[in-house]
Amino acid sequence: MQIFVAKLSPKTTKNELKDLFAQFGEVTSCKVIMDHETGLSKCYGFVEMPNENEAYKAIVETDETVFMGSELQVKKSRPQATPTKPVKRDKPRHFSPRQENHTETEHIESEYIETENSNPI
Repeated sequence: MQIFVAKLSPKTTKNELKDLFAQFGEVTSCKVIMDHETGLSKCYGFVEMPNENEAYKAIVETDETVFMGSELQVKKSRPQATPTKPVKRDKPRHFSPRQENHTETEHIESEYIETENSNPI
């Protein structure tokens, strides 16, 4: 089961997170999510535990507990949404400017010019 762990301390490493959950059973993987640009922790991570009973016990025992100075939020991870693939078309679509808009704009401009010239001040 994959477990979502939020509100980690910025200093928490994946090994420290793994050690916390290993108290409840086997941990097959563990990661703390890092910001690619800054290299700093995003303060959340994921823990994978193969035994569901051990995973549920770990969730109950660690949720809302203080770990490394931060109160954790621990939940069963929701499945990732499957990304949708864009629809491929046989032929590329081409768009051309609408002629009606162009002529309408010219018509409005010509009315404005006529009105402006016929109004003596």
